[in-house]
Amino acid sequence: MGSLVHVKEVTVITPSDQTPSSVLSLSALDSQLFLRFTIEYLLVYPPVSNPDYSLSTRLKSALSRALVPYFPFSGRVRERPDGGGGGLEVNCRGQGALFLEADSDILTCLDFQKPPRHVTSWRKLLSLQVIDVLAGAPPLVVQLTWLRDGGAALAVGVNHCVSDGIGSAEFLALFAELSKDSLSQNELRRKHLWDRQLLNPSPIRDSLSHPEFNRVPDLCGFINRFDAERLVPTSFVFEKQKLTELKKLASRLGESNSKHTSFEVLSAHVWRSWARSLNLPSNQILKLLFSINIRERVKPSLPSGFYGNAFVVGCAQTTVKDLTDKGLSHATMLVKQAKERVGDDYVRSVVEAVSKTKASPDSVGVLILSQWSRLGLEQLDFGLGKPVHVGSVCCDRYCLLLPVPERSDAVKVMVAVPSSAVDTYENLVMSPKA
Repeated sequence: MGSLVHVKEVTVITPSDQTPSSVLSLSALDSQLFLRFTIEYLLVYPPVSNPDYSLSTRLKSALSRALVPYFPFSGRVRERPDGGGGGLEVNCRGQGALFLEADSDILTCLDFQKPPRHVTSWRKLLSLQVIDVLAGAPPLVVQLTWLRDGGAALAVGVNHCVSDGIGSAEFLALFAELSKDSLSQNELRRKHLWDRQLLNPSPIRDSLSHPEFNRVPDLCGFINRFDAERLVPTSFVFEKQKLTELKKLASRLGESNSKHTSFEVLSAHVWRSWARSLNLPSNQILKLLFSINIRERVKPSLPSGFYGNAFVVGCAQTTVKDLTDKGLSHATMLVKQAKERVGDDYVRSVVEAVSKTKASPDSVGVLILSQWSRLGLEQLDFGLGKPVHVGSVCCDRYCLLLPVPERSDAVKVMVAVPSSAVDTYENLVMSPKA
């Protein structure tokens, strides 16, 4: 799609007011090896009768103002010069974020109603692809692309070391409000807290088990398959009725009377469908990894406005045989148990593991799932109304649960599946009783 998007202007945006000149340490959770990448959000807005081409000017002004409370987003992430045990820091000198304006003579809003043909079809909607987040690139990149039909795509890249999904969504909410000059008094008073020392390592009573960090045998060339085989993007919307059916199915077949959440049953169903479609050996160990927000799980709770990485990785684990034979109820209970084991002691044990041994999740037999459906991205109005599509710039082998604009009870599931498995996966994911 290189010729379909034309970048017209690139601007470095610095904070609109003076900000602290300092070096801020990132936490052990921020510094994890597997977080050294860029979160890439994509928001698509519908055509308007009179396109406001001054929007880019307003966005640049709003971004400059948002970088005052969130001044680390205009710094640069680097490794601590003293070695720091693999820890990272942000050198804050007001270096600036990057804003690009572009247009496309091919893409329209309708193109985003279905999954992309290829995993990188929409790559140029965020033209600066940051491969190495420690190589001096800005932690924040924004690109506004005007579409052929008068709609607009707004892509935002955020260095994951600086913020998690909840934190970056809070930043985007401020950015959007500033772009419309409609900040409420509550928003003006809202705190935007760094406070990464709150997640420093602390003495722990027991070193707990962390299956997410354990290595398992690769019995089937799992890693090579995902590297060598073409991945096909898929997208399915689960309406409230479909989610209710999954809950009933999981409860009816299960031995527990526990009520299941939509996240538990949907992630379990997608995991099973994905695993069954891949035709793996029955004794291959599989893991479903997903983020668990710890803001209210640690003691004391993290303060409102904390925008660092405040999550640990939940891990549901079983064999292909058990995941297939024991049904949706078994998979759902594994997800629920993975969530329930996360408390203050567990979090402190994770912090200890990642800071002392550089523990990192394995890739063998793993499906990584990230829930974006509760971040409020579908509400972000930068002056063009609410988005008609919310997702990621690229569709990857990592599964995203996404909001569906105008359908608050629905969830969209996007994941790229090996071409040899895609037909089976699509049939299974839409037939939960199969």
